[in-house]
Amino acid sequence: MTLDDTTKHSDPVPSHDGQPVPSPELDQLYRDFAAISTAPLWTQTNDLMPFAPAPAAIPFVWRWKTLLDIAQRSGELVPVGRGGERRAIGLANPGLAPTAYATPTLWCAIQYLGARETAPEHRHAQNAFRFVVEGEGVWTVVNGDPVAMRRGDLLLTPGWNFHGHHNDTDQPMAWIDGLDVPFAHDLDFGFFELGSERVTDESSPAISRSEQLWAHPGLTPLSSQGASVSTPLAAYRWEHTDAALRAQLDLEDQGYPATVEQGHAAIKYTNPTSGGDVLPTIRCEFHRLREGAQTPARHEVGSSVWQVFEGRGSVVLNGERMALETGDLFVVPSWTAWSLEAETEFDLFRFSDAPIVERLHFSRTYIPSRA
Repeated sequence: MTLDDTTKHSDPVPSHDGQPVPSPELDQLYRDFAAISTAPLWTQTNDLMPFAPAPAAIPFVWRWKTLLDIAQRSGELVPVGRGGERRAIGLANPGLAPTAYATPTLWCAIQYLGARETAPEHRHAQNAFRFVVEGEGVWTVVNGDPVAMRRGDLLLTPGWNFHGHHNDTDQPMAWIDGLDVPFAHDLDFGFFELGSERVTDESSPAISRSEQLWAHPGLTPLSSQGASVSTPLAAYRWEHTDAALRAQLDLEDQGYPATVEQGHAAIKYTNPTSGGDVLPTIRCEFHRLREGAQTPARHEVGSSVWQVFEGRGSVVLNGERMALETGDLFVVPSWTAWSLEAETEFDLFRFSDAPIVERLHFSRTYIPSRA
Protein backbone atom coordinates (compact mmCIF):
# COMPACT_ATOMS: atom_id res chain seq x y z
CA MET A 1 0.00 0.00 0.00
CA THR A 2 1.44 3.40 -0.93
CA LEU A 3 0.47 6.96 -0.22
CA ASP A 4 -0.75 9.01 -3.16
CA ASP A 5 -1.83 12.56 -3.55
CA THR A 6 -5.25 11.78 -2.13
CA THR A 7 -3.90 10.51 1.23
CA LYS A 8 -1.65 13.25 2.45
CA HIS A 9 -0.55 13.63 6.06
CA SER A 10 0.67 16.84 7.62
CA ASP A 11 4.24 16.83 8.86
CA PRO A 12 4.57 16.39 12.64
CA VAL A 13 5.43 19.58 14.49
CA PRO A 14 8.23 18.94 17.00
CA SER A 15 8.31 20.66 20.35
CA HIS A 16 11.42 22.39 21.67
CA ASP A 17 12.83 19.11 23.09
CA GLY A 18 12.54 17.16 19.85
CA GLN A 19 9.31 15.45 20.89
CA PRO A 20 5.95 15.93 19.13
CA VAL A 21 3.51 18.51 20.46
CA PRO A 22 1.02 16.93 22.91
CA SER A 23 -2.47 16.58 21.50
CA PRO A 24 -5.53 14.32 21.84
CA GLU A 25 -4.55 12.71 18.55
CA LEU A 26 -1.05 11.96 19.88
CA ASP A 27 -2.50 10.44 23.05
CA GLN A 28 -4.68 8.20 20.91
CA LEU A 29 -1.66 7.21 18.82
CA TYR A 30 0.21 6.10 21.93
CA ARG A 31 -2.81 4.11 23.12
CA ASP A 32 -2.94 2.43 19.75
CA PHE A 33 0.77 1.56 19.98
CA ALA A 34 0.14 -0.16 23.32
CA ALA A 35 -2.92 -1.95 22.01
CA ILE A 36 -0.85 -3.77 19.38
CA SER A 37 2.15 -4.40 21.72
CA THR A 38 4.51 -1.87 20.17
CA ALA A 39 6.57 0.97 21.62
CA PRO A 40 7.95 3.98 19.71
CA LEU A 41 11.70 4.46 19.94
CA TRP A 42 11.48 8.26 20.31
CA THR A 43 9.95 7.85 23.77
CA GLN A 44 12.67 5.44 24.97
CA THR A 45 15.96 6.63 23.51
CA ASN A 46 17.43 7.82 26.82
CA ASP A 47 16.59 4.49 28.48
CA LEU A 48 17.65 2.20 25.64
CA MET A 49 20.70 4.12 24.45
CA PRO A 50 22.12 6.32 27.23
CA PHE A 51 25.26 8.36 26.62
CA ALA A 52 27.02 6.14 29.19
CA PRO A 53 25.92 3.14 31.29
CA ALA A 54 23.21 4.13 33.79
CA PRO A 55 22.96 1.08 36.04
CA ALA A 56 19.95 0.37 38.21
CA ALA A 57 22.30 -1.39 40.64
CA ILE A 58 23.84 0.93 43.20
CA PRO A 59 27.21 0.89 44.95
CA PHE A 60 26.68 -0.87 48.28
CA VAL A 61 28.64 -2.31 51.22
CA TRP A 62 27.68 -5.36 53.30
CA ARG A 63 29.43 -5.75 56.66
CA TRP A 64 30.87 -9.20 57.34
CA LYS A 65 30.12 -9.08 61.05
CA THR A 66 26.46 -8.37 60.33
CA LEU A 67 26.29 -11.08 57.66
CA LEU A 68 27.95 -13.64 59.92
CA ASP A 69 25.58 -12.84 62.76
CA ILE A 70 22.46 -13.33 60.65
CA ALA A 71 23.95 -16.50 59.11
CA GLN A 72 24.56 -17.91 62.59
CA ARG A 73 20.98 -17.13 63.57
CA SER A 74 19.80 -18.84 60.40
CA GLY A 75 21.86 -21.87 61.39
CA GLU A 76 19.88 -22.18 64.60
CA LEU A 77 16.50 -21.97 62.88
CA VAL A 78 16.81 -23.21 59.29
CA PRO A 79 17.78 -26.82 58.47
CA VAL A 80 19.94 -27.87 55.53
CA GLY A 81 18.49 -30.54 53.27
CA ARG A 82 16.16 -31.19 50.41
CA GLY A 83 13.78 -28.32 49.79
CA GLY A 84 16.04 -25.45 50.73
CA GLU A 85 19.21 -27.23 49.54
CA ARG A 86 21.58 -24.59 50.93
CA ARG A 87 21.65 -22.21 53.87
CA ALA A 88 22.76 -19.36 51.64
CA ILE A 89 21.83 -15.70 52.12
CA GLY A 90 21.99 -13.66 48.92
CA LEU A 91 23.31 -10.10 48.86
CA ALA A 92 20.39 -8.17 47.39
CA ASN A 93 21.42 -4.91 45.75
CA PRO A 94 18.83 -2.26 46.81
CA GLY A 95 18.74 -0.90 43.27
CA LEU A 96 17.68 -4.27 41.85
CA ALA A 97 14.78 -5.04 44.21
CA PRO A 98 12.88 -7.31 44.43
CA THR A 99 15.58 -9.67 43.09
CA ALA A 100 18.38 -11.03 45.28
CA TYR A 101 20.99 -10.02 42.69
CA ALA A 102 24.23 -8.29 43.64
CA THR A 103 24.50 -6.99 40.06
CA PRO A 104 22.51 -7.67 36.87
CA THR A 105 24.89 -10.53 36.05
CA LEU A 106 26.31 -11.70 39.41
CA TRP A 107 24.88 -13.41 42.48
CA CYS A 108 26.75 -13.47 45.78
CA ALA A 109 25.77 -15.08 49.08
CA ILE A 110 27.16 -16.02 52.44
CA GLN A 111 26.70 -19.76 52.95
CA TYR A 112 26.70 -21.28 56.43
CA LEU A 113 27.16 -24.94 57.30
CA GLY A 114 26.79 -26.08 60.90
CA ALA A 115 28.82 -28.65 62.81
CA ARG A 116 28.63 -32.15 61.24
CA GLU A 117 26.09 -30.97 58.67
CA THR A 118 25.89 -32.11 55.05
CA ALA A 119 24.41 -30.10 52.19
CA PRO A 120 23.03 -32.59 49.61
CA GLU A 121 24.35 -32.81 46.09
CA HIS A 122 22.82 -31.10 43.10
CA ARG A 123 23.95 -29.55 39.85
CA HIS A 124 22.91 -26.55 37.78
CA ALA A 125 23.79 -24.89 34.51
CA GLN A 126 25.03 -21.81 36.37
CA ASN A 127 28.77 -21.50 37.06
CA ALA A 128 29.83 -21.16 40.68
CA PHE A 129 32.79 -20.65 42.99
CA ARG A 130 33.39 -20.41 46.74
CA PHE A 131 35.87 -18.14 48.50
CA VAL A 132 36.85 -18.63 52.14
CA VAL A 133 37.69 -15.57 54.22
CA GLU A 134 38.01 -17.51 57.50
CA GLY A 135 37.68 -21.01 58.94
CA GLU A 136 38.16 -24.57 57.74
CA GLY A 137 36.71 -28.04 58.23
CA VAL A 138 34.30 -28.25 55.28
CA TRP A 139 34.88 -30.31 52.15
CA THR A 140 33.05 -29.48 48.93
CA VAL A 141 32.59 -32.58 46.80
CA VAL A 142 32.66 -31.78 43.08
CA ASN A 143 31.77 -34.69 40.77
CA GLY A 144 32.80 -37.11 43.51
CA ASP A 145 36.12 -35.37 44.31
CA PRO A 146 36.35 -34.11 47.94
CA VAL A 147 38.04 -30.69 48.04
CA ALA A 148 39.16 -29.15 51.35
CA MET A 149 38.01 -25.59 52.00
CA ARG A 150 40.42 -23.41 53.98
CA ARG A 151 41.09 -19.73 54.59
CA GLY A 152 42.09 -17.88 51.43
CA ASP A 153 41.18 -20.72 49.09
CA LEU A 154 39.17 -20.29 45.89
CA LEU A 155 37.05 -23.37 45.10
CA LEU A 156 35.52 -23.84 41.64
CA THR A 157 32.27 -25.54 40.61
CA PRO A 158 31.77 -25.07 36.87
CA GLY A 159 28.27 -25.41 35.48
CA TRP A 160 26.58 -28.84 35.41
CA ASN A 161 28.99 -30.41 37.93
CA PHE A 162 27.37 -32.27 40.82
CA HIS A 163 28.43 -30.78 44.16
CA GLY A 164 27.62 -30.97 47.85
CA HIS A 165 29.34 -30.00 51.11
CA HIS A 166 30.05 -31.79 54.38
CA ASN A 167 31.39 -30.39 57.64
CA ASP A 168 33.65 -32.85 59.46
CA THR A 169 34.12 -30.70 62.55
CA ASP A 170 32.23 -29.59 65.63
CA GLN A 171 32.41 -25.95 64.50
CA PRO A 172 30.28 -24.13 61.91
CA MET A 173 31.87 -22.54 58.87
CA ALA A 174 30.84 -19.73 56.54
CA TRP A 175 32.10 -18.63 53.14
CA ILE A 176 30.89 -16.68 50.10
CA ASP A 177 29.37 -18.18 46.97
CA GLY A 178 29.54 -16.41 43.62
CA LEU A 179 27.45 -17.44 40.61
CA ASP A 180 26.21 -16.12 37.28
CA VAL A 181 22.58 -16.74 38.38
CA PRO A 182 21.16 -13.38 37.18
CA PHE A 183 22.77 -13.74 33.76
CA ALA A 184 21.48 -17.30 33.28
CA HIS A 185 18.05 -16.58 34.78
CA ASP A 186 17.25 -13.45 32.81
CA LEU A 187 18.31 -15.08 29.52
CA ASP A 188 16.42 -18.31 30.31
CA PHE A 189 19.54 -20.48 30.27
CA GLY A 190 19.05 -22.31 33.57
CA PHE A 191 18.78 -26.04 34.33
CA PHE A 192 18.80 -27.77 37.73
CA GLU A 193 19.00 -31.41 38.82
CA LEU A 194 18.99 -33.09 42.24
CA GLY A 195 21.78 -35.51 43.13
CA SER A 196 22.74 -37.66 46.11
CA GLU A 197 20.95 -37.06 49.43
CA ARG A 198 24.35 -36.76 51.08
CA VAL A 199 27.63 -36.58 49.15
CA THR A 200 29.13 -39.26 46.94
CA ASP A 201 32.43 -39.26 48.85
CA GLU A 202 32.48 -38.36 52.55
CA SER A 203 36.24 -38.67 52.95
CA SER A 204 38.32 -35.63 53.90
CA PRO A 205 41.68 -35.78 52.10
CA ALA A 206 44.18 -32.95 52.44
CA ILE A 207 44.47 -32.69 48.65
CA SER A 208 41.87 -33.38 45.98
CA ARG A 209 42.36 -35.54 42.90
CA SER A 210 42.03 -32.49 40.65
CA GLU A 211 44.93 -30.83 42.47
CA GLN A 212 47.06 -33.95 42.21
CA LEU A 213 46.64 -33.78 38.44
CA TRP A 214 46.52 -30.05 37.68
CA ALA A 215 48.10 -27.99 40.48
CA HIS A 216 51.65 -28.00 39.13
CA PRO A 217 52.68 -24.61 37.65
CA GLY A 218 53.48 -24.77 33.95
CA LEU A 219 53.01 -28.54 33.76
CA THR A 220 50.11 -30.03 31.78
CA PRO A 221 49.34 -33.73 32.00
CA LEU A 222 49.57 -35.44 28.63
CA SER A 223 46.30 -37.15 29.47
CA SER A 224 44.65 -33.74 28.99
CA GLN A 225 42.07 -33.54 26.23
CA GLY A 226 43.07 -29.98 25.32
CA ALA A 227 41.59 -26.65 26.35
CA SER A 228 38.42 -26.80 28.44
CA VAL A 229 35.79 -24.09 28.79
CA SER A 230 36.15 -24.06 32.60
CA THR A 231 39.12 -24.90 34.77
CA PRO A 232 39.58 -28.57 35.70
CA LEU A 233 41.34 -27.47 38.90
CA ALA A 234 38.89 -27.44 41.80
CA ALA A 235 41.00 -25.44 44.28
CA TYR A 236 43.38 -22.50 44.09
CA ARG A 237 45.22 -22.48 47.40
CA TRP A 238 46.00 -19.41 49.47
CA GLU A 239 49.69 -20.19 49.87
CA HIS A 240 50.21 -19.88 46.10
CA THR A 241 48.13 -16.70 45.83
CA ASP A 242 50.01 -15.10 48.72
CA ALA A 243 53.40 -16.05 47.28
CA ALA A 244 52.55 -14.62 43.85
CA LEU A 245 51.42 -11.29 45.30
CA ARG A 246 54.44 -11.06 47.61
CA ALA A 247 56.77 -11.75 44.70
CA GLN A 248 55.26 -8.91 42.64
CA LEU A 249 55.87 -6.42 45.45
CA ASP A 250 59.39 -7.77 46.04
CA LEU A 251 60.18 -7.29 42.35
CA GLU A 252 58.76 -3.76 42.51
CA ASP A 253 61.17 -3.06 45.38
CA GLN A 254 63.99 -4.24 43.14
CA GLY A 255 62.94 -1.81 40.42
CA TYR A 256 61.30 -4.28 38.05
CA PRO A 257 57.86 -3.66 36.44
CA ALA A 258 55.81 -6.38 38.15
CA THR A 259 52.75 -4.65 39.62
CA VAL A 260 49.68 -3.20 37.89
CA GLU A 261 50.48 0.20 39.41
CA GLN A 262 52.74 1.49 42.17
CA GLY A 263 52.12 -0.45 45.38
CA HIS A 264 49.31 -2.52 43.84
CA ALA A 265 49.94 -6.22 43.16
CA ALA A 266 47.19 -8.29 41.52
CA ILE A 267 46.64 -11.72 40.00
CA LYS A 268 43.96 -13.37 37.89
CA TYR A 269 43.09 -16.99 38.62
CA THR A 270 43.46 -18.89 35.34
CA ASN A 271 42.38 -22.09 33.65
CA PRO A 272 45.53 -24.26 33.32
CA THR A 273 44.31 -25.77 30.03
CA SER A 274 43.95 -22.44 28.24
CA GLY A 275 45.37 -19.57 30.29
CA GLY A 276 41.90 -18.00 30.20
CA ASP A 277 39.43 -17.33 32.95
CA VAL A 278 38.54 -20.09 35.41
CA LEU A 279 34.86 -19.86 34.41
CA PRO A 280 33.37 -18.77 31.08
CA THR A 281 31.21 -16.06 32.66
CA ILE A 282 33.11 -15.04 35.82
CA ARG A 283 36.60 -13.61 36.34
CA CYS A 284 38.27 -14.09 39.73
CA GLU A 285 41.15 -11.91 40.92
CA PHE A 286 43.09 -11.08 44.06
CA HIS A 287 44.54 -7.67 44.86
CA ARG A 288 47.11 -6.53 47.44
CA LEU A 289 47.88 -2.89 48.20
CA ARG A 290 50.84 -1.74 50.24
CA GLU A 291 50.10 0.27 53.38
CA GLY A 292 49.26 3.82 52.25
CA ALA A 293 48.82 2.92 48.58
CA GLN A 294 45.95 4.38 46.54
CA THR A 295 44.62 3.43 43.13
CA PRO A 296 43.41 6.05 40.65
CA ALA A 297 39.66 6.30 40.17
CA ARG A 298 38.44 4.40 37.13
CA HIS A 299 35.23 3.54 35.29
CA GLU A 300 34.78 0.09 33.77
CA VAL A 301 32.01 -1.49 31.72
CA GLY A 302 30.71 -4.49 33.64
CA SER A 303 30.13 -5.10 37.33
CA SER A 304 32.14 -6.64 40.15
CA VAL A 305 31.88 -7.75 43.76
CA TRP A 306 34.81 -7.46 46.19
CA GLN A 307 35.54 -8.95 49.60
CA VAL A 308 38.21 -7.72 51.98
CA PHE A 309 40.39 -10.68 52.93
CA GLU A 310 42.68 -8.93 55.36
CA GLY A 311 43.64 -5.45 56.47
CA ARG A 312 41.92 -2.08 56.66
CA GLY A 313 41.26 0.53 54.04
CA SER A 314 38.56 2.29 52.07
CA VAL A 315 36.78 2.12 48.78
CA VAL A 316 35.65 5.32 47.06
CA LEU A 317 32.52 4.72 44.96
CA ASN A 318 31.28 7.65 42.87
CA GLY A 319 33.12 9.98 45.23
CA GLU A 320 31.79 8.45 48.46
CA ARG A 321 34.46 6.98 50.74
CA MET A 322 33.49 3.90 52.79
CA ALA A 323 35.81 2.34 55.38
CA LEU A 324 36.34 -1.42 55.13
CA GLU A 325 37.71 -4.20 57.29
CA THR A 326 38.17 -7.96 57.05
CA GLY A 327 35.23 -9.76 55.45
CA ASP A 328 33.31 -6.71 54.27
CA LEU A 329 31.85 -6.96 50.75
CA PHE A 330 31.04 -4.20 48.29
CA VAL A 331 29.60 -4.04 44.80
CA VAL A 332 30.78 -1.87 41.91
CA PRO A 333 28.05 -1.50 39.24
CA SER A 334 28.95 -0.88 35.61
CA TRP A 335 30.69 2.47 34.94
CA THR A 336 30.72 3.38 38.63
CA ALA A 337 33.88 5.30 39.51
CA TRP A 338 35.90 3.31 42.05
CA SER A 339 39.27 3.49 43.74
CA LEU A 340 40.95 1.84 46.72
CA GLU A 341 42.92 3.32 49.63
CA ALA A 342 44.99 1.14 51.96
CA GLU A 343 45.33 2.06 55.63
CA THR A 344 47.32 -1.12 56.32
CA GLU A 345 48.45 -3.77 53.84
CA PHE A 346 45.14 -4.41 52.14
CA ASP A 347 44.12 -7.73 50.58
CA LEU A 348 40.93 -8.06 48.51
CA PHE A 349 39.28 -10.81 46.47
CA ARG A 350 37.32 -9.70 43.41
CA PHE A 351 34.98 -11.40 40.97
CA SER A 352 33.39 -9.83 37.91
CA ASP A 353 31.49 -10.44 34.67
CA ALA A 354 34.55 -9.42 32.62
CA PRO A 355 34.59 -12.61 30.46
CA ILE A 356 31.08 -11.80 29.22
CA VAL A 357 31.89 -8.14 28.61
CA GLU A 358 35.12 -8.91 26.77
CA ARG A 359 33.77 -11.77 24.67
CA LEU A 360 30.91 -9.57 23.48
CA HIS A 361 33.35 -6.68 22.78
CA PHE A 362 31.70 -4.19 25.14
CA SER A 363 34.84 -3.69 27.23
CA ARG A 364 35.81 -0.09 28.01
CA THR A 365 37.83 1.53 30.82
CA TYR A 366 38.23 5.23 31.57
CA ILE A 367 40.70 6.63 34.12
CA PRO A 368 40.10 10.40 34.41
CA SER A 369 43.56 11.16 35.82
CA ARG A 370 45.16 9.63 32.70
CA ALA A 371 42.78 11.16 30.15
